[in-house]
Amino acid sequence: MQINKVLCVGAALNDILLQESDDFLKLIGKEKGGMTLVEKAEIDDILAKSSEKAELAPGGSACNTAVGLAKLGGDSSFLGKRGNDEPGNFIESQLGEWGVKSSLVKSDNPTGQVLSIITPDAERSMFTYLGAAAEINCDEISDETFKGFDLVHIEGYLLFNNDFAMKVLKCAKAAGCRVSLDLSSFEVVRIFKDALADILANYVDVIIANEDESKEYTGVEPHESLEIFRKISELAIVKLGADGVLVACGEEKVEVKGTKVNAVDTTGAGDLWASGFIYGLTQGWSLTECAQMGNKTGSSVVQVVGAVIPDEVYAAIKE
Repeated sequence: MQINKVLCVGAALNDILLQESDDFLKLIGKEKGGMTLVEKAEIDDILAKSSEKAELAPGGSACNTAVGLAKLGGDSSFLGKRGNDEPGNFIESQLGEWGVKSSLVKSDNPTGQVLSIITPDAERSMFTYLGAAAEINCDEISDETFKGFDLVHIEGYLLFNNDFAMKVLKCAKAAGCRVSLDLSSFEVVRIFKDALADILANYVDVIIANEDESKEYTGVEPHESLEIFRKISELAIVKLGADGVLVACGEEKVEVKGTKVNAVDTTGAGDLWASGFIYGLTQGWSLTECAQMGNKTGSSVVQVVGAVIPDEVYAAIKE
């Protein structure tokens, strides 16, 4: 699969990274892991209860993938919606500095944010206030929006804005783009399982899932899930965490082992894995080489707090 220009579509969010204990999660009555939609007031309340200092960075799944792709040297663009506020200015400015071409629609409502509570085991529990990100609507895009792109990469979270997600899929296909969909979380798959059957069969060329997401959809283990996915998409991917990844395209099937690293935060691991793999596609690499690059970017981001890999690490990866 040869591609060049990539447009990532998803929520434009500010990541709030908070390192806390398991006891803190119990104190605020939250379950570890996954992603929960909340109001902004709840995020403010959680932050008020913590004595730790939070770090800020642009975020959102597809946005993270766009950044990683740009940092590797790919032709990367991002489409989303931001508030007409300082956090929105920060996102747009930072994306530009990182080499991402952004198309950010503005809203009078606040820019969305996601609070990631990172526990000592490197697990992250996400609490997301979508804000302006949830307001992007069908009237703000058309077939022309997607012309000139080879691949449109979509985060599964976009399905919470179902009408807009379907418009993106239809416009992307009308414009002649391939579509990759990262299933994002097992909660997304559970909520939208019925809709996903139609979406995967009729719009998606590249399915990206981890073990939990694939099992939630198929009900079977990774190897069997891959066989199901490969029958309905051009390229099927089932990630195995630190153990590596399974990839199938047509009659070709590869398994690429992962590398064990000292993980401190899993925020952005799947997003940056997608960056590496998609970058490989833009270079015309083999499936094995693409998967190796995905494993490298995915394992690199879990060694830092947040979803931003330092520039010196990108330099080492590219070498």
